[in-house]
Amino acid sequence: MQDDTLIFTGGLLSNRYTMYDLTGFQRDLLYVIAGKDEPHGLAVKDELEEYYESEIHHGRLYPNLDTLVDKGLVEKGERDRRTNTYSITRRGQREIDARDEWESRYTDDE
Repeated sequence: MQDDTLIFTGGLLSNRYTMYDLTGFQRDLLYVIAGKDEPHGLAVKDELEEYYESEIHHGRLYPNLDTLVDKGLVEKGERDRRTNTYSITRRGQREIDARDEWESRYTDDE
């Protein structure tokens, strides 16, 4: 189980790793994984290649997926001996929800 320790940062309680610690590519990976049902790495790659309209090399994809796993935002499973699957953790979903709420303060017309 991943550590859900909270840290006090400038008046806010936050997890050790938050969305602002991620690169844009890592955030995009997180959103794709959250929107799919336990996708395998190549399915995530295909989604992002369609969005970016360019090829994503394995040397970029898998280290960034591993970073999300290490930060407790994504869980890696095994479909078979050659295929890993990825799913969002509770912490990962909380980070997405918090990011969506933050973005909506600046983008929603009220």
